[in-house]
Amino acid sequence: MFEFQTIKIAAEDILIKEKGSKFIGFAYPVNSESDIKNRLNHLYEQHPKATHHCYAYRLGINGENYRANDDGEPSGSAGLPIYNQLLAHQITNVLLVVIRYYGGTKLGVGGLVKTYKETAKFTLEQTEIITKELESEIEIRFKFSQQNQIFTLLNKYDAKILDFDAQEICIIKANIKTAKKENISDELSEMLLEFNFS
Repeated sequence: MFEFQTIKIAAEDILIKEKGSKFIGFAYPVNSESDIKNRLNHLYEQHPKATHHCYAYRLGINGENYRANDDGEPSGSAGLPIYNQLLAHQITNVLLVVIRYYGGTKLGVGGLVKTYKETAKFTLEQTEIITKELESEIEIRFKFSQQNQIFTLLNKYDAKILDFDAQEICIIKANIKTAKKENISDELSEMLLEFNFS
């Protein structure tokens, strides 16, 4: 299992109004908890007067790292309906946020669950779900004279070069699809090179 589903691009400012309250949805592709923290901080700065910043996220190939946050709404009335939309769409590495501006009329727990769910669902419908392959980063050290061999090999495995330091002993950093990791390791070993995956 070397692939997962996620969203291609962010969806922002998706507005639903319910009994005077405004619910604004945001969905972001994310790769780490620090990505999530930065996104949430940015939204707090943009919407400092909002009553609630409710969110859910899933990280990891099977969504094993996840969280749902009600941010002061009744327990289970906001974070969970948002999280359930991530499950329903079978996506991971996604942060889904619904910001609420209270409009003076209480919606009750049932009304909140329904509106948070609808806002989350509608927000995800504004973006495109894509299948992504897992990638691993590799660092290879080799003699300058071997660079043609190395570049040929990296090309063969569709590697994305991240960094190349051309000295007498060269260092290259690249991303490679995790599914191809074993094959490229075998070929690199035959060339008697030093390499490691992070």
